Amino acid sequence: MPTVEVADLKDGDFLLDVREEDEWKAGHAEGALHIPISEFVARYGELTEAAPQDGRVHVICRSGGRSAQVTMYLAQQGIDAVNVDGGMQVWEAAGRPVTTDDGQQGFVL
Repeated sequence: MPTVEVADLKDGDFLLDVREEDEWKAGHAEGALHIPISEFVARYGELTEAAPQDGRVHVICRSGGRSAQVTMYLAQQGIDAVNVDGGMQVWEAAGRPVTTDDGQQGFVL
């Protein structure tokens, strides 16, 4: 399973958040694309439209389990995807910004 540490992510890296709607609304990484794992297969086209051509997709969830499943699926589709180790819990603990849709300070649910 290809993984990346939160500390290795750079501003501008493409981030796919696969957490559910309530988790997303509580707080997320600014600029991330949100497609819940429960809707992922049906909304797969949204990812292929939004992801950078020949770029890497960094997949994140709360702790790394759901994002690992999506990362494996994407790799099987030939997409350069990596799982963000530790997920949003590590993101928040590392002091990375967590925001809500209206730009307020968020939190990881």
